Amino acid sequence: MRIELPYGQGRTAVLLPEERVRAVLSPPLSTRYPAIPAEELVARALASPIGSPPLAELARGKKHVVLLASDHTRPVPSKVIVPPLLSAVRRASPDARITLLIATGCHRGATREELEAKFGRELLEQVEVVVHDCADRNSMVSLGTLPSGGPCLVNRLAVQADLLLSEGFIEPHFFAGFSGGRKSVLPGVAARETVYANHCSAFLSHPCARSGILDGNPIHTDMLWAARKAGLAFLCNVALNGGHEVLAAFAGDCDQAHRAGCRYVEGLCRAEAPLSDIVITTNGGYPLDQNIYQAVKGMSTAEAVCREGGVIIMAAACEDGCGGESFRRTFQDEPDAAAILRRIEAVPAHRTEADQWQSQVFARVLTRCRVILVSRAEPALVRSLHMLPAATVEEAVALADSLLGFPGSITVIPDGVATIAAPAAG
Repeated sequence: MRIELPYGQGRTAVLLPEERVRAVLSPPLSTRYPAIPAEELVARALASPIGSPPLAELARGKKHVVLLASDHTRPVPSKVIVPPLLSAVRRASPDARITLLIATGCHRGATREELEAKFGRELLEQVEVVVHDCADRNSMVSLGTLPSGGPCLVNRLAVQADLLLSEGFIEPHFFAGFSGGRKSVLPGVAARETVYANHCSAFLSHPCARSGILDGNPIHTDMLWAARKAGLAFLCNVALNGGHEVLAAFAGDCDQAHRAGCRYVEGLCRAEAPLSDIVITTNGGYPLDQNIYQAVKGMSTAEAVCREGGVIIMAAACEDGCGGESFRRTFQDEPDAAAILRRIEAVPAHRTEADQWQSQVFARVLTRCRVILVSRAEPALVRSLHMLPAATVEEAVALADSLLGFPGSITVIPDGVATIAAPAAG
């Protein structure tokens, strides 16, 4: 059986023994193509907002409008979404000051070159651009206490805007349920301690803090509370296929429009499979497979349909290596993944550390399954992070069989980030 997997900025073909493959989870989201151009989909969404007056009505008379925009780590088609949002604002309030606030969360700041690639030089010259810095306490204001009990500190520009807007895209998220919507505020433009409180170990351990779940998810509850408190008035989010083409757009209220988008995405990306001995997956290719830290997302999808004691094969280019210094030290300094998980789960919310959430999910995966990484990362780095390196998926399958002691059954999830995997009943 020949299967193509996204890998880096291209694809890699994999040959597997057909009789061993129990399932290939390729939900429609990965292969569906847009029926009409992206620009028209966004225009239609803006013309029929969900749970909100039209943007032009909201923008009328406003003096300072702030648009929360995704950073360079997300494949959001900002060149399609942002211009019509700005046009609607300018038509309603021609003299309004418009600020593009780059919602970096706790990521590093985007470079000018990265911003130009994402938004286009012409657009950047038309607006004020500010890159959020989660460590700059002087740029934050307090909005009170999150439902989680942590401080809600959000970028002053966002809070003091006459009108706060956001753009983004919706996909399954491995502990927030779905990306997009309220995430533009928390973690997008929140202070580091606010993000850490929201990403605490107790929340990551909650059974509802999983891909595809919003109701009952304490991480989502915090995020939505922060977005409402910050005054996020209107958003435009899109759903993308495996080629990062826009399939649908949703505009309006930060909760109602986002939930409509989540329902659409869930209907196209949820898939079931029987538990298998070996699960092969990816992180959806570039830009999300640039490092091992991000690759944990795809691993968590594979975990859902891998039997305990089985093997996960993650194909991710990881050309940037590990991707998180605290994450790397956590696993290099402790050889026992179970001990790492116990230590993290005992950390109180106010003591949450950098990259702890990613380490917690990775440690959880490692306590249940062996992981083989097919990547361009240094083999020594891969081994230091409790995984085994392999040059190809075929080599990884042979290694998995050796670890299991027999030729194991296989499930393939070509895009582990865009799939909500669940074990089949029975």
